[in-house]
Order: sequence, then structure tokens, then C-alpha cells
Amino acid sequence: MSAPKLILLDRDGVINEDSDNYIKSVDEWRPIPGSLEAIARLNRAGYRIVVITNQSGISKGLFDLEGLAAMHNKMLRLTSEVGGRIDAIFFCPHGPEAKCNCRKPKPGMFEQAAMRYGVSLQGVVAVGDSLRDLQAASALQCKTFLVKTGKGLRTLTEKSAELPPGTQVFDDLLSIAKLLVPEDPHRSYRSGD
Repeated sequence: MSAPKLILLDRDGVINEDSDNYIKSVDEWRPIPGSLEAIARLNRAGYRIVVITNQSGISKGLFDLEGLAAMHNKMLRLTSEVGGRIDAIFFCPHGPEAKCNCRKPKPGMFEQAAMRYGVSLQGVVAVGDSLRDLQAASALQCKTFLVKTGKGLRTLTEKSAELPPGTQVFDDLLSIAKLLVPEDPHRSYRSGD
């Protein structure tokens, strides 16, 4: 049985630029070049995109749920403008002290996604830029991909021995999309853009 056509993406460092000081506002939320086009390319091949993201800045008081919703609305709007769609966003607002099951590296948000779509995540592609992203995905037997964007290069340098077995490393989300969808025959080009 083949894996369902879902792709699970971390947000900060995979879709948008990351910061050690957190992404705290709509203005700070900036897409990584090619990431939104990668999502659109995957969508055209029938993949559904699910974002799974730790957002402990909420528990630290750096931004609130309204601010997070505004960032996500920007992400959804910009993705739509290039012909893509994000099907669901799961986020954990807790800090590490909460010891919740949803904060990566715990697999709670991945379990929620599996329940929402009524599927096993075995073999489903999960993309992250940190070890905890990949550990959470690996717990449900996802196929793990590390990108070098965001904290990815640091993860590769400092944690490479700890990466889940079989983790593949790519420059960015667009290079993963091109691997999974080598031909993009349904690409619609808009003139005048």
C-alpha cells in the first residue's frame, strides 16, 4: 500500500525565513525564495500540504494567537497567489516546560494530522530544518527530509549523527518538490507577472 499523498512541513526555516529571536509578526514572516512555488508544484501533482509547527513564542508572550493567525493568513494568501494551497496547520503554543505531547520532538501534532486524515503516516514525507522536527516525524515512520534552510545547516553540522536513519538532505523545499514532481506538466504560466 502506498503512502497517502500528504506532505508534512515545518513552518519556520522550511516555508519562511527563521530567526533565533522568533518570527513574531506579519512583517517578520517572509517566505524562503521558491518555497511557495514548491507547495504549488506539489499541489498540482495531487499532494495535500499540512504544516506542523512549534510556536512557543505564544507561551513566552512574544506574540498572541491573533498575531499567529495573521502570520498564517499571510502564508495562506501568498501561497494562493502562486497557485498553491495549504490544507491544514497544526501548531503547539506551549514552551518546553509544559511537557505537552504536541511540542516537537513529541509526535502529538503528527498524530492529530493522522487522525484528521484517517491515515497512517508511514512513508509520508515530512520536511524540517531541525532535529526535533525529524524526530517527531520519525516516531510515526514518516520519510524524513532535512532542508539546509533555516536551522538546517546548523542541524546538519551539530546533529548529523542523531538524524533518524534514512533522512535525506536537500538545499531547500523547492529541491524536494522537484525530486517528488520531476515533471510539472500542469504548470499554468501567467503572462505579465
